Order: sequence, then C-alpha cells, then structure tokens
Amino acid sequence: MDDDRALDKKAANRAARRFAATIVLLLLAGAVGVYLTLRFVEDERQRDLHAWQVRLGIVADSRFAAVNSWLADQQGEMVALAENASLQLYMSQLVAAATDSERQFLIDTQGQFLRNLLIVTAERAGFSPTATASEVPANVDRVGVAGLGLVDRAGRAIAATPGMPVVEGGLADFLARLEPGRTGIMDLFQNGAGQPAMAFAAPVFAVQEDPDQASQIGYVLGVKEVGGELFPLLRQPGETVVSAEAVLVRRAGAAVEYLSPLGDGTQALALKLSADTPELDAAYALDNPGGFAARVDYRGHGVLLVARGFTNVPWTLLYKADRAEALADSDARRTRLLSVLLLGLAAAGILVLAVWRHGSSRRASEAARRYQALARRFESQRNLLGLVTDSQPTSIYILDRDGHYRFANIQVARAAGVETEDLIGKSMTAVMGQDAAKRALELNMRALERGHRVTEVARIEIEGKTKIVQSDHIPVGAESGMPPGVLVVESDITEAVTERERRARILQQLVGTLVAVVDRRDPFAADHSLRVAEAARAIALEMGMNAGDIDTAETAGRLLNLGKILVPADMLTRNAPLSADERRQVRAGIEASAELLRDVEFDGPVVETLRQAMLRWDGAGSPAGSPGGVAGEAILPTARVVAVANAFVGMASRRAHRQALDLDEAVAALLQESGRAYDRRAVVALVNYLDNRGGRQLWSEIRRAGAV
Repeated sequence: MDDDRALDKKAANRAARRFAATIVLLLLAGAVGVYLTLRFVEDERQRDLHAWQVRLGIVADSRFAAVNSWLADQQGEMVALAENASLQLYMSQLVAAATDSERQFLIDTQGQFLRNLLIVTAERAGFSPTATASEVPANVDRVGVAGLGLVDRAGRAIAATPGMPVVEGGLADFLARLEPGRTGIMDLFQNGAGQPAMAFAAPVFAVQEDPDQASQIGYVLGVKEVGGELFPLLRQPGETVVSAEAVLVRRAGAAVEYLSPLGDGTQALALKLSADTPELDAAYALDNPGGFAARVDYRGHGVLLVARGFTNVPWTLLYKADRAEALADSDARRTRLLSVLLLGLAAAGILVLAVWRHGSSRRASEAARRYQALARRFESQRNLLGLVTDSQPTSIYILDRDGHYRFANIQVARAAGVETEDLIGKSMTAVMGQDAAKRALELNMRALERGHRVTEVARIEIEGKTKIVQSDHIPVGAESGMPPGVLVVESDITEAVTERERRARILQQLVGTLVAVVDRRDPFAADHSLRVAEAARAIALEMGMNAGDIDTAETAGRLLNLGKILVPADMLTRNAPLSADERRQVRAGIEASAELLRDVEFDGPVVETLRQAMLRWDGAGSPAGSPGGVAGEAILPTARVVAVANAFVGMASRRAHRQALDLDEAVAALLQESGRAYDRRAVVALVNYLDNRGGRQLWSEIRRAGAV
C-alpha cells in the first residue's frame, strides 16, 4: 500500500513537473509571439506612415502649385497693364509735363480712357470690390477696399477704379519698399471692409525705353479681396479623407498666424497661437518646409502633416489629416493580431489544463461537482438579483446599441404598461414613444462613444407636474455572444432636490438677516456687504471660475463683515480717525466672522474663504488667528477675490471718518499693491470689469445715489 502510494505520489509529481514545464514553454512562446507581433505591426505602421507621407505630399504639391499659379496670374495681370503701350505713353506724357496746367490738361483729355481700361481690367480680373463691401449707406463715406490704380514714382495717384483704396499707410509703405524695376506682392491683410485682401504691383517704364530703373515712371497697383479666389484653391477635389485640411500659415513675431479659414469655423486671419506651443503642427511646418511629421493641430488633435514653403510670399502651406483616421487600419490591425495571439495562448492554456485535468479523474470528478454547485449557486444569485432589482423604486433596464430592451425590471414594465417579458427585444421608441425615448437614447450613444458612465439630471414635465430624474448610463461589454449595450438606472430625486433647494433658500435668508444686522450697526457701511458680494461675483466671473466658486465668493463677500457685531457701535460710527488699537479691534472683529460661522454648513468653502480673506498675497503680516505661512497660490482663489472686492468697496465708499476715494484712485491703489497685498489676476479682473463690462458706469450711478 505504501509502495503504491509512493508510486502514485511520484507519478503525480512527474505529472506536476511536466505540467509546470508545459506552462513555462507556453509562456515563453507567448512572449516571443507578442514580440514578433509587435515588431510586425510596427513595420506595417512605418509602411503606412510612408504611404501617408506620399499621399499627403501629392495633395500638398497640387494645392501649392494652384496657389503659386494664382499668385503668378495676379502678377501677370499687373505686368500686362504695365506693358500696355497706351498706358505707357500717357504716363510718359504726364511725367514729361512741364507745368501743372499741362499735366491737368492731359488728365482731363486722356484720363477717362485709362480709367475705362482700368475698370474693364478690374472687372475681368476680379479686382473690383465685392457687392457686400460696396453697399454702404448713402450718408457714409465709402471706404476703398479693392481696385486698380496708377501711381507715379513719387507715389501720387494718377488714375484709379471706383473703390480703389487711397495710396497711403500700408500701401504707401509697400510701394516705398519695392526695389525699382521689380514687381511685388503685399502680404495678406484685412481691408476696410474686414475682408482678407492682398496688393500686387508692377513697374511702368517710359514708352520706347529699355526697362531699367532709370526708365521707370510709376506703378500699376492692384488691391484684391482674395477670399473668394485664394482659399477655395486649398480644397482638394475628390478628397475622401474626412479630416484632411490645407492651411496657410505665416510667422507673426513669436506667434503663428493662420491665414486661411479653418475647419472648426474660425475665419481667415482670426487665429494666432504661440510658436512654442508644444508639438504644434504649424510651428513645425514653418521651421521645416518640405517636412513630414506627426504633431498636434490647432484643435489639439493628433495629425500627420506635410509642409511646403512659398518663395514670393512669407507663407507656408500645411496639409494635414487626423492621425486617428489615417492610422485607423494600423491600430485595428495591431489590436486584431494581439487579440488573436492572446486568444490562441488562452486556448492553448485551456487545452493544456484540460488534458492535465483529464489525466486526473478524481480531480475532474471533484471539479465537476464543484461546477455543479457553482452553477446552482449562480442560479440562486441570479434569482436573488432579479428579486432585488424588482424591489427597487428605480427603473433599471439594459438597451443594446440599437435601442432594444435586453433587460427591464418591473418598474420599467409598469411605466410602459406591459409585462416584463413582453419588453425584451422591443425598441424603446416603439414602447415609450419617440419623444420620451430620445433623451435616453442620446445619452446611451454618448456613454458608448466615451466608454464610461454618463450621468444626467433632468427636469421632466409629466401631467403638469415637474419631476426631477437622475439617470446613469453605464456601458456594458459584449457577453454570451450578445451585442454591447448600456445599463440605465433612472432615479426620481425630486424630493431630495426640492429639499436641497429649500435648505439653500433658508441659508440665503439667514445670510441676508445676518448682513442686515451688521448694516444697522454701521450706517456709514450700509450695503457694504452687498456691494462686496456684487464685486466679488463680477471678479470671479471675469476670472472664469466655476459656478460653485462664484457662489462661494459672493456668499463670503456678504458675510465678511459679520464679525463687526463684536465691535462697539460708537467705534464704527465715529467721525474721527481710529487709533491703531481701535483699527486692530475692528480688524479682529472682521476676522471673527469665520469663527462665528464655522458650524454652518455651506455648499462651498465659505468659512475657509473668510479665514483667508484678510491674508496678504506675499504672506507678510498674517493676522492673529489666521492660517500662518499661507501666501500666494496657497490662498484659496475665492479668498483672493473677496480680498480685492472688499478693498475696492472700502476705498470707493464713504466712511464716518473720511470721504470715498475716486474710482481711478481706488484702482490705482489696488494696482500698486497687486503682487504684494493682492493677487494680480484678481485686480486685473476687477479693472477689466470696470472698464469693459460696464462696471464703472454702474458704480458711478451707485455713488451718485448715495448707496456707497
């Protein structure tokens, strides 16, 4: 018996060693397979990148050639006019005119012919103003935006088409910078009508003279609104890549300026980005004309790009496509190969395990019994889960990608007026109606696209009553061969939200009562708390804070002076300056506001904001009882806002012992202390509110009404 047991034990040990060796070999084979698969996928990716480089380059060259050809055509129009013999003769006679009267005679007798020539050429070549640019009210001076004109060497206008801009400012500088005898192009700019425009010039030489600098007598100057001709050349006919986009860019100091309209709706010449923006595709294109790279575009999307640099204008053409679209096949291939490999390894492991377990009949029998027990337990748990789900007051259901019910508890069935079994397989739209199902289906698609839970709270009108519903939409992966779906849990939170809103109203009423108590004790500071709250809200809005922080700053502003109830009333209303000890007493009263309110539950950090509102930005002279060592960025943003609002209202308001400062004086005092006593950003936000958001007018009206 012992020998049999020993043999059985040895056989079991040998079987275990063989099984372990098989597992090790399987793992090694899996590691080698993963390495080879990744290497193969990377090689494929490099080939795809090369193919995209060629594809993008072909399109970029095509658009580059189209733009270059267009520029050459515009210059050609100028050169053709400049070489017109009648025009040369006329300008030569003007230049040779000995007196102003002789010059005027030539203009009167021959000028109309040249103007007609210019008008016909402008209409044919597109140098006339657009309809929208020329349609202005009759009592408003027309602003020249486009046209053709002749100027002499001194820059004086000789003849021009209607709508031609006056040759001054930028146009005059453009002609002055031109090398004599050479044609020129003035870079893109916004004309008087706000449209993208360019200027083109060609020298006019004296008739029957060799074209050199000495014989040049003037210029043909053309100004054109280019939006309708230039930008359509950037679109590649027949392009099937949805995210493909051609963009013209140029340097603008330390920034990159986008010259052409962008795919997100941004207009031409309306966007500039810093050239040192990390991985910016336009910055790479400007530094590497002719290059190919993977970078990030103006929307923050990863893209593949090629660049082409122009020689006669300071532009670079950037042609790009979203990396996700371009390499979608490569990424899918990588995922597919790895999935197949891992599934193969898993299958091999299962097979080895099955063979090993088949060799041990006792273990197999025990495993079968365990599996049966597990199945019975799973069935019990499933029944319990159904019982628990049906007992919940919430509606719980699962929809597939197409909006068909895969599971629904009894609450959903009752709402639909059918049995639970009858819901399975039906579409939500058919059961609930299109309007009722639309919101849930849209949230389901959002959850599937994002791959994580989506939660929304909505107010729904049902039979004249408002119902507040919170719905959670949770993506569910494919199981048992079924398609992916979304688990939806809808809860009626009307009572909870109503109670929270009631508590918020009570809290606001309490705040208003406390503020009124403080205002009665100090008639000279009446409405001070309200004004601090208004200023704090305006500053927080200017700084782009979220709704919670804005409400916190406003509430803290209203309660900042609550501690003044601890200060004697005669000290608050005294019409003489306070002593240093009395000022400390008033300040200590203000600092006591946080302690008085520390047990009140606010939605935001109101109490902590009150504790830090008297701190200086540089940390100097922290008040007694205040958090020591807190300065700069460590101070709550809401506290920095309240500090600036309180200081501004205090300086701009009349007190018992002094008159109010002028608004400019109050702003100057805050600016002087910004970076020391106050956060510079909060001060700048206040100034912007006063100067650009109507704040100065509002405060002036308040002061005139005697409210502060």
